[in-house]
Amino acid sequence: MDRLLSIDPQSPKPLYLQIVEDIKEKILTNQLKPGDRVGSHSTLTHEYGVSLITVKRALNELLKDGFLYSRVGKGTYVSQNVYAGSYPGAGTLGFVLTDFKNPFFTMILHVIEKYASQNGYNLLFTYSSDCTVKEENQIQQFRNMGVKGLIIASTEHINEATPAVRQLHREAFPYIMISYIDDPDIYYVGTDHEKGAYMAACHFIDLGYRRLGYVNAEKGNHLGMLRQSGFRRALEEKGLPWIEKYNFSFPYKRKDYESGYAVGKSFSEMSDRPEALFFFNDFSALGFQHAVLERNLAIPEDIAIIGFDDIRKDMRAQVPLTTVHQPIEEIGRLTIETLMKCIEGKPVDVRTILEPNLVVRVSSGAVKHKGVKNL
Repeated sequence: MDRLLSIDPQSPKPLYLQIVEDIKEKILTNQLKPGDRVGSHSTLTHEYGVSLITVKRALNELLKDGFLYSRVGKGTYVSQNVYAGSYPGAGTLGFVLTDFKNPFFTMILHVIEKYASQNGYNLLFTYSSDCTVKEENQIQQFRNMGVKGLIIASTEHINEATPAVRQLHREAFPYIMISYIDDPDIYYVGTDHEKGAYMAACHFIDLGYRRLGYVNAEKGNHLGMLRQSGFRRALEEKGLPWIEKYNFSFPYKRKDYESGYAVGKSFSEMSDRPEALFFFNDFSALGFQHAVLERNLAIPEDIAIIGFDDIRKDMRAQVPLTTVHQPIEEIGRLTIETLMKCIEGKPVDVRTILEPNLVVRVSSGAVKHKGVKNL
């Protein structure tokens, strides 16, 4: 067997689940075929760099779900039933995810898995590693396996459906997009991103800040531009200028924390700085926070910041992060409910757009650090 992908010890997802997902992904993409022997316990322990207990727990999950079977004294093998679609329960759903390291989509995955299970469905998931061709192959592999429906968080940073998603739509195969898509006829469950950014800017302005900036995603990211439009709309309504030098873009693609850290370094060297910065997402805001605190600047005294997503690390940050909350629980529940209706041939809303809300913590300057608990 080829050397397995490394796992991320920094991820909030337990190590054994990361191993489960990696082996499932290899089965799904034919790197492991029915009848293939999975490596021994000691081999897997070495390949993943984890304890024997972690490996055993991962394999037990795969055995329980029917992906693997064991032969006494001979090892563990890929089940023949995986490709026959013989899963327990009412059916199986497929989840194609861009990247398991993205904390926002990892949180959504857990919620979707919960609601799928409550409704009698198993959930198979895989990640495309920011590769459109791999994403298209995974969609087709899921269909070959006989899944009932698909949930897709696409790799593309454009606002139009990919050819693979268009094909699903033409053939009336049940699917839901949960990554931002602007096509009015494509099934989508998500947040009002423009409004969330507008709320962030209004919060800054209400606190008395006047020199505001935005840290956008990498150039060409349409979701980043949508959030920028909401931010700028608030400035225009309040009669404040859009100051180009106070606005930044991620220098690295798919490295949000590292991009935020790099922006923080650049910000620290500026002689004329903005008073407040809104960030494309929380992960980049936390990277920025790390950089500026390292350089003896204070948040929010020297720079107020707001993120977007409300990931779990925000409250535990050195300076708890004010952020735009996406209603992950509702997104997960409605994704499964909508997909089930599609599977059953019932009418559904093509686009479900949910309201964000602002979670105010210390970083925006609205509250003092002392005594702030779980705001």
